[in-house]
Amino acid sequence: MKTGKALLIAACVTLIAGIGQASAQSAGRSAKGGDRVCAEDAKKFCSKVRPGGGRVYQCMTGHENELAPACRERLTAAKARYDEFANACKSDAEKYCKGIRAGAGRILSCLKGRESDLTAECKAQFGRTQRDATVTR
Repeated sequence: MKTGKALLIAACVTLIAGIGQASAQSAGRSAKGGDRVCAEDAKKFCSKVRPGGGRVYQCMTGHENELAPACRERLTAAKARYDEFANACKSDAEKYCKGIRAGAGRILSCLKGRESDLTAECKAQFGRTQRDATVTR
């Protein structure tokens, strides 16, 4: 799997982990809070999808036209943040994580382990992505 695709899946897994957690927390309730913005949609459209490898994210984007507007906006914002991250960190991932098998956050772990060696742009984006609720929820 190419590094760019691996980064996309890792970022999406982070996004969906927040959605899945919110879904579990809000079982049977309407999605009101910011951390639950996609919970009902995830439950409605993707409850039978096994989490991992970006499968829930792919399911959600496959139902994009059916999602609540707030959820659609959240997924769009998360994708935009991912694009910024991937552009900033692609060369670092290729340089420091070559040979690392993609999946299960291994590329992100690799980058985290080399944080002191990353370019300033990647380091800034990496830190921002970890703190950004748009990506993690």
